[in-house]
Amino acid sequence: MRLPPIGELIQELNQDSKDHFNYALGDGKRNYTSQQKEYALSRVDQYGIRATSRILQIPRRTLQRWCRSQGKPVRRCPSWVYEWAERRRKRREFWRRRGYS
Repeated sequence: MRLPPIGELIQELNQDSKDHFNYALGDGKRNYTSQQKEYALSRVDQYGIRATSRILQIPRRTLQRWCRSQGKPVRRCPSWVYEWAERRRKRREFWRRRGYS
């Protein structure tokens, strides 16, 4: 399946970002360098933890650990989830009062 031109561009940019992370900033050893961590955390600020994890192919938990060590707040889930849960709770209460369970 062929991607549309914008999809190919995004894929290429993500690959460039991953290559920069692995080859330009890395030292070829097992551990991540401080430059790699700084780069990944700057991407977290820009894209979020999940997207950065997919782009750089780093475990999400590793990124979360780095964020915590830098004092950045790490949410358990996106903010919209709390709003959605509140709407769902109100909707259930509304129908429960009308006799539906």
